[in-house]
Amino acid sequence: MDIGVVIPQGFTGEYNGRDPATAWSRSVAVARRAEDLGFESLWLFDHFYPESSPEGTMFEAFSALAALAALTRRVRLGHIVACAGYRNPALTAKMISTIDVISGGRVELGLGAGWYRTEHEAYGYRFAPLRERQTRLADSLEIARQMLTHGRATHAGSQASVHDAANVPRGLQEPRVPIIVGGNGQNVTWRLAARHADELNLDGPTPDELQAWLPVIRSRCHEIGRDPDSLRVSVFLWWGNTPPAGSERAGWLEAFRVLGVRRVMAWVDGAADTDDALERMAEDVKAAGAHLVEPA
Repeated sequence: MDIGVVIPQGFTGEYNGRDPATAWSRSVAVARRAEDLGFESLWLFDHFYPESSPEGTMFEAFSALAALAALTRRVRLGHIVACAGYRNPALTAKMISTIDVISGGRVELGLGAGWYRTEHEAYGYRFAPLRERQTRLADSLEIARQMLTHGRATHAGSQASVHDAANVPRGLQEPRVPIIVGGNGQNVTWRLAARHADELNLDGPTPDELQAWLPVIRSRCHEIGRDPDSLRVSVFLWWGNTPPAGSERAGWLEAFRVLGVRRVMAWVDGAADTDDALERMAEDVKAAGAHLVEPA
């Protein structure tokens, strides 16, 4: 099992009151230190301002990811996860394809239906009913899959459509940039992941919850004749549901590993302020028997 790190970006208020240049320098430092420590991947939130305060410092997700792609050398990169309703899906595919080239083929496209009503309304996006947001996600996944696989897409959906939309370059990875679907919706989201995604990212389950969910996830693949083992499962541990550093956190990570989780993307408390937080996380990862990349 691999471990990724969510890079400080401002969403939890960790950069409120901090000079923006100093804050960005810290984000870069965390990214580079996480890479040096052997973490597999780096992740950013797709939000526009801190959850705690609209006036706080927050870096935009796609431009920040492009910068980190140029400033790192090995780690995988992505969003956890991008909101399908915030951008034209063809533009999203075009942007992620470009970042894949910038990174040398290390980017993954994460997509979800979106949940943050206040942010939608503040930025002029209609916060549609859940079913409509899910349909938008379905259309976005179909368009992205075509553009990233074939370099061209045609799709007439109820929420998003394209006609012969070209995407050159479509990225460096073969057969395409991997697609992640994020969310805990068993009836719609997990079925979309089974149909379109390489990976399903689950938001904050405990090990016991995950154990109960895994048979359902497998059944969503069986429904369409897909091998369940071909859909990777990952877990996002965020600040509200991550156990304290030490044996408790290591125990959760070990439980996820035993259950067959492909990777965990973890918010690391304190990483915005000190490298010690990342180093303690690396110790817990090793104690859990999870994977860190050895320095070159």
